[in-house]
Amino acid sequence: MNISFEQLKSMVVFAQVVEQGNLTAAAKHMGLSRAVVSYHIKKLESQLGVRLLNRSTRSISLTDAGADYYESCRIIAEQTQAANQKIENLKHEPEGRIKLTCPVNVGLQIVVPALNEFRRRYPKIELDVMLTDEVVNIMQEGIDLAIRGAPLADSGLQASKLWTLPTCLCGAPDYFKRHGRPLTPAELEQHDWVIYKLTAGAIELTKGSRSYSVAIRGSISTNNAAARTAFIEGGHGLGRIPVYDALPKVQAGALETILDDYQLPDIQVFAVFLPGSATAKKLRLLIDFLKTYFEHSGQQRIGGVR
Repeated sequence: MNISFEQLKSMVVFAQVVEQGNLTAAAKHMGLSRAVVSYHIKKLESQLGVRLLNRSTRSISLTDAGADYYESCRIIAEQTQAANQKIENLKHEPEGRIKLTCPVNVGLQIVVPALNEFRRRYPKIELDVMLTDEVVNIMQEGIDLAIRGAPLADSGLQASKLWTLPTCLCGAPDYFKRHGRPLTPAELEQHDWVIYKLTAGAIELTKGSRSYSVAIRGSISTNNAAARTAFIEGGHGLGRIPVYDALPKVQAGALETILDDYQLPDIQVFAVFLPGSATAKKLRLLIDFLKTYFEHSGQQRIGGVR
């Protein structure tokens, strides 16, 4: 069935009726009369041949067909709003203040260089950057954007994936001289580790169809990623670290990778924000910029060791 421009308009109206809770509120929100809104709903139901809403004098509710159809209408409405926002972004030079937080090590090595480029492109946007490895309560701290290397723990927030960080297992040459080089996952449990307290106390590896979970222990633990790498480089134990951190040290001979024929989980990096805040022009620009930046230029710096 072909969809007319008029039907697309009716679909957007239907989505607003559902979200606003009744025809009157939807009409007020869109600047239309209640009669026009009612006309669009009736015409949509007639075209589809199904009832979308159960109506009473005081309330409405979705039918089963209406609930399914609403999801498609909601997506169309959101895409239309997003398209309009992109045009607005092109019409006016963005300005304002963005307060963001991210882990210290990834912030200094990857995020700050990206923000340098962002500021050159949008000089009227002010940045307030908080570098910390602790998980900050972004609502209490007034944070606009948090960059986190983990899935959302708080379902009240929203997230958009920015990029993927590969990881590797490393140790210092001096450590391997004193303790030997592990050649299998089982041997990893016999070694000392530098423990990063913000991650699980186990290492997951896969090879082909087989997977391995290795419990790790060590006499040094830290909540700072840069300190973890420094302790590993100092010969105090093995560690799993992001490839972007390991690569220059491997190339300089300060670290060596182990079990390169096994796969480790990647770190998924997300932009985390309060619901609805990403529609703000300046924040949407930053999220889209970071995605594009890491997709096209960042991978050269965070690619594989091997």
